[in-house]
Amino acid sequence: MKRILFTFVAALVLAQPLAGGAASTLPNQRIERVELAKGATSTVIKGEVKGDAFVDYVLNAGAGQTLSVTLEPSNRSNYFNVDPPGTDGAMFIGNTSGNVFKGVLPSDGEYGIRVYLMRNAARRNESSRYTLSIAVTGSPLAPVPASNDAVIAGTPFHASAKISCAQSINANIRECEAFVIRRGSDGTATVEVRWPDGSQRRILFVKGNAVSSDAPETVSTERKGDVTTVRLGTLERFEIPDALVRGG
Repeated sequence: MKRILFTFVAALVLAQPLAGGAASTLPNQRIERVELAKGATSTVIKGEVKGDAFVDYVLNAGAGQTLSVTLEPSNRSNYFNVDPPGTDGAMFIGNTSGNVFKGVLPSDGEYGIRVYLMRNAARRNESSRYTLSIAVTGSPLAPVPASNDAVIAGTPFHASAKISCAQSINANIRECEAFVIRRGSDGTATVEVRWPDGSQRRILFVKGNAVSSDAPETVSTERKGDVTTVRLGTLERFEIPDALVRGG
């Protein structure tokens, strides 16, 4: 599945983690929770940002659903990022990829849509009025209940394993701990990989195929025996055995 290429360009508020609560934790941050009306799959929000202020729109969504976001700003320096649950890195960065995002979500939880002005416009205390369109479509892929596939005590995960991983194109292969939430008996699952430094990467498999992740890079795969090698762009690499994804 094609994903938009990630580049490490510093946006005004890129490095600041998304707050999950209802109240702002930063002086220039406003948090608004997005609740879709019963039976609705989309909503349209009109708002304004000025200077270094930014807005985090927080919504709950499930693995396997498709999130679509479009921003129509009055200021060309007005963009948005998409932040996945539980990480500080964005899975989409508007100032390098534009103002339209559509992607299959790899995990369950609260996703953030951060609307902001680029640093140059913020320093001039410019403002922007915008229309933000958000849609969440498709049914979430529910985890297999513990009664059918036992979970690790105190966690949502069905199993764990040590896998081979690499974080850059020239890096040595290392060992990472991987966990799985199985969402079917057909190889549908979310695999969470934990790097030695504690950061995480989540990859969604559907019927044994890796289809999305919480990184902005393109997902590509290669099969060898009972192992799927998943590459995210040209940097990250994971060797994931079928036994972890499917069980048995």
